Amino acid sequence: MTETTPRKAIITGITGQDGSYLAELLLGKGYEVHGLIRRSSTFNTDRIDHIYQDPHVPHPRLFLHYSDLTDGSRLVTLLNEIQPHEVYNLAAQSHVRVSFDEPEYTGDVTGLGTIRLLEAIRALGLDTRFYQASSSEMFGATPPPQDENTPFYPRSPYGVAKLYSYWITRNYREAYGIFASNGVLFNHESPRRGDTFVTRKITRAVARIAAGQQTELFMGNLDSVRDWGYAPEYVEAMWLMLQHDTPGDFVVATNTAFTVKDFLQLSFEHAGLEWEKYVRFDERYLRPTEVDSLIGDASKARDVLGWTPTILTPRLAQIMVDADIKALELGGIRYVDSVQTQ
Repeated sequence: MTETTPRKAIITGITGQDGSYLAELLLGKGYEVHGLIRRSSTFNTDRIDHIYQDPHVPHPRLFLHYSDLTDGSRLVTLLNEIQPHEVYNLAAQSHVRVSFDEPEYTGDVTGLGTIRLLEAIRALGLDTRFYQASSSEMFGATPPPQDENTPFYPRSPYGVAKLYSYWITRNYREAYGIFASNGVLFNHESPRRGDTFVTRKITRAVARIAAGQQTELFMGNLDSVRDWGYAPEYVEAMWLMLQHDTPGDFVVATNTAFTVKDFLQLSFEHAGLEWEKYVRFDERYLRPTEVDSLIGDASKARDVLGWTPTILTPRLAQIMVDADIKALELGGIRYVDSVQTQ
């Protein structure tokens, strides 16, 4: 009996939070995974290093390629060489506050990077399925709950760039018949979340304060309302979108609402601390324009894809605090986690 050829997937942004979890998911399903990484003088593969170190994978199916979403010709070359069955575009300048400082770069990578990928697929005539990582930040000032029919009103260069990517993905689906789906993901977190994102900033501070290594935590707006989910569950929704018979656009969320202050309280209480004793306000962390409330309605993803989240914000805060405490105990390892279930 001949061994079947594994499905091939390309993941841009594989070294990020979502990229690393998606790589694990696809490898577990037997895929051959190709990740695109930017050339740098230092390694930034912390989140996926453990995959290479897994003794149970004698024939690795994970391959990394130097590339950048600003280089369209390189994308054409790689797509032509790899001939992927699925392409997941997760790469972006994804920090909302930073997008105000670097709006042009954010627009180039987060916005135009998507058209470079789609145009490469179109020009090559690839028979592939394309996933675009869209964002709840596209809704911006539109009141919640937000679903697939909610009007967009982005409030940051990041949100505007994501909105371009969302519409160009739909346009290429309708104009050229490309199987292209948008996943409009609301905030999703994990122990692999970047250190500068608010949830990880909080849980790292809790661990350091509990260990006596930090005394204060400086924060901006505590009243913002967010719908926080668990990243490993959200990458499963990405995969399900590309397994469906037809492409489409799907909100991925938990339909629950917590403020930043709530997340502070949940995190500090889990470590036996009172957050008010340590948190200080710093206006430098305020955005020029704020997004007050993002709460997603993922009914379509539930009804069409069969996707339902199980880990909500209270449990999520516990998972992240525990991981950061363990990381300190192990000598400051950057990411310590295993995928949790309810």
